[in-house]
Amino acid sequence: MVPVPLDYVKRLRYETVMSQDESKSGEQSRRVGIREVARLAGVAPMTVSRALSFPHLVSPETREKVDAAVRLTGYIPNKLASSFSSNHTRTIGAIIPTLRNSVAAAFTDGLRNTLRLHGYHVLLGNSDFEPVDEEALISEFLARRVDGIYLTGSTHTDRTRRMLRDNRIPTVEIASLPEDPIDMAVGFSNFGAAYAVTRMLASQGFRKIALFTTFTRHNERQSERREGFRRAVAEFGLDDDPQLMDEVAMDLKQAALHLRQLLDRRPDIEALFCTGDFIAVGVLLEAQRLGLRVPEDLAIAGFDGMEIADNLNPSLTTVQIPRYEIGARAGTMLLDRINGIRPPQAVVDMGFEIVPGQSTARSILAGQEADKVR
Repeated sequence: MVPVPLDYVKRLRYETVMSQDESKSGEQSRRVGIREVARLAGVAPMTVSRALSFPHLVSPETREKVDAAVRLTGYIPNKLASSFSSNHTRTIGAIIPTLRNSVAAAFTDGLRNTLRLHGYHVLLGNSDFEPVDEEALISEFLARRVDGIYLTGSTHTDRTRRMLRDNRIPTVEIASLPEDPIDMAVGFSNFGAAYAVTRMLASQGFRKIALFTTFTRHNERQSERREGFRRAVAEFGLDDDPQLMDEVAMDLKQAALHLRQLLDRRPDIEALFCTGDFIAVGVLLEAQRLGLRVPEDLAIAGFDGMEIADNLNPSLTTVQIPRYEIGARAGTMLLDRINGIRPPQAVVDMGFEIVPGQSTARSILAGQEADKVR
């Protein structure tokens, strides 16, 4: 940051006080305008506008003078007025399904940091996994003239799809690979990831594998993970008892409760695949509390690649998702569309990686079992 001379700061303070005194005798409700900021900063009004909207286009010294004048006057830029002249508000409406865990935060951080470099800001909404609530948020965002929309997943109301397509709003759906995206999508194969984890467990000799998903209602990501598990169970001849599958709230206590219920139903289970690391953590802690050895008595695998996975004892096998990178790519795709550039691919697959941990490291692999899975 370039230092501002003390006499300059004093002049700014003095002129600001004088300006405020003058306003008291006139229009009491008049807001400070860009001309006052320009006068105090000693630059043209156009320079103030440029410094606030495109700070990278002005010198650090000018930017600091404008910032100091803005702070001292309490000036608030009229974003609505500038949006009418430029047809852009430099805002993106982002809707996430929940604020109750950190998974969505990593995606959103990638989006926010990418947009911020280009002078855009994110307006955040929470749909709580309800498509109707998502629709209401989108209506509100469009009324505020956002330049683009960021959605989690591909489960939406018909009206949501019509609103965004009819108004030609740059839109990106993340964390899924829809066959018919509203506009663009960037994510990974939830089906493929769940299939790969189940296949890995089968290759290690586990035949009685249970599945804990979060709620699948209005959540195609979890539904696809469940279908990937089912496909692997069928292909590798694993135990297909419906009692081995359950839906669990993203809550440590609920994960513990459902594990106990599962053990009551099927005390012979060998492995448990949780389609969320948070659930897997609750399961692992409860298994240890019950005196079960992990992975000798019960192998556990998670999904999401949360930082805690590698810091548990034993470390948790998980599916690493490039969440930050997906969010950043979503931001780049939106910026390109806003600037009239069509991405070469409407749907981008960022892939996934299985990160083996000690929680599934039981070495009971028989050669013939491995051959079956191959």
